[in-house]
Formats: sequence, structure tokens, C-alpha cells
Amino acid sequence: MGLVEWLVPQDKIFFDLFEELGTACTEAAELLVTISDDYTDIKNRCHKMEELEHRGDEISHRIYEQLNRTFITPLEPEEINRLTMALDDILDYIEGTTLMMMSYGITDADAAMKELAQLIFLSVNEIALATKAIRKIKDPSYIEEKCIEVNRLENLADDVTAHAITELFKGADAVTIIKLKDIYQNLESATDKCEDAANVLSDIAIRHS
Repeated sequence: MGLVEWLVPQDKIFFDLFEELGTACTEAAELLVTISDDYTDIKNRCHKMEELEHRGDEISHRIYEQLNRTFITPLEPEEINRLTMALDDILDYIEGTTLMMMSYGITDADAAMKELAQLIFLSVNEIALATKAIRKIKDPSYIEEKCIEVNRLENLADDVTAHAITELFKGADAVTIIKLKDIYQNLESATDKCEDAANVLSDIAIRHS
């Protein structure tokens, strides 16, 4: 155990790391909206997104390392593991989608991509707020409200994706259908991962209230 771990209470370290991971997710979601609204300089923006994903991986690794060497944790080890995995998955899907858009040669983000990017951004903001609130659970209903909103946004993303795919099959060529369908579904999967994180946060709020 390093000097920092000796000086900082062990429960604080986990919450600090969760907030760092939540911040990385928020920055990635903001960048996704920027890319969808202004589809220029894609190579450099994708590189920045990769850096955010790598930062998330490093934070996740630090959480797992801390978990392996901490005997008494502020949350159940399974809760720590599930929340870390869910937050990391959000980053993976956001980054994976931007790389997919670039590798598929997409020239512009369409209305569905923009709407899904915005839904991801709103979901990630709710997740980040709920994640901060688990440090000291004074009001479990606050966390629950955030989680309910994430679930609502995920349902909206399902509807947007279904409509976009339906419209896609009405007139696009086969190659375009494959490319855009993959992108829509990857964006929708990011909202699924937000819902996974919300479910973990809801469980934590209930168990520790």
C-alpha cells in the first residue's frame, strides 16, 4: 500500500475513483455530442475519445487493485465490481461508436445519431450525479430519481433506434443499411449500459439507506 493509501481513508478512495470514472464518462458523452453536432476533424476527435477510454480503463484498474487489497470496503465488493464494470462499459460503447463512424466512412451524423448522442449525454449526467451521491447516502430518493430518469431515457433511445432502423430499410442500399444499423445499435447499447449503472446505483441506495 502506497503513502497516499495510508493517508487517505480507504472508503474515500473508492468514492474518489468512482467520481473520476464518472467524470471520464461525462467528458466522453460531451465529446460524442460535439462530434454528432459538428462532424469535422474526426480523426483528432476520435483520438481524444480513445484517450478518455484509456483513462477510464486506468481508473477501473485502480479500483480493482484497491478492491483486492482492502479488507473492509464502504460498499459490498460485488457492488463495487458491478458499478466499475457498468461505468467502464459506457465509455467503451461511446468510444467504440465514434471509431465505428470513422472507420465506416460516415460523412455526417444524421438526426437519429444526434438524438441518441443527446440521450446518452443526458443519461451519463444523471449517472454522474447519482454516483457522487453514494458517497454519503442522506437521501436515497434523490439517487432513485436519477435512476428512474435514466430508465426513461433508455426507453426513448429504444424508440429512436427502432424508428431509425425502420426508416433505414425503406430506401437505403444494403451497405448503408449495415453501416448505419450498426451505429444506431451501438449508440442504443450505450444507453443500455447507462441503465445497467443506474440499476447498480439504485441497489446501492436501497441497501445502504
